[in-house]
Amino acid sequence: MIIAQIESQIRYVTNINGETTDVLVPVELWQQLISSINSDNVSGLAWIDEQEPKAQILADLQESVRQAAVGQTFPASELWDYNKRFD
Repeated sequence: MIIAQIESQIRYVTNINGETTDVLVPVELWQQLISSINSDNVSGLAWIDEQEPKAQILADLQESVRQAAVGQTFPASELWDYNKRFD
């Protein structure tokens, strides 16, 4: 979405002196803006995922490999539900 399209959807609130005090943004546009702010354009990961320490990522991967090696697997739907609790 280009800036001109964004600007055409935004409304400004002014006070009695005509000074701009607030901005009204349609919910759909707001969600798009927040989504673009919270994710990395290169990796597509959310900001919080980009900030996770590499040691923690490695530990999680090692645990996943260990679980798979002993046959401890989970349906994708269960993993999805588990991840939703942390969003």
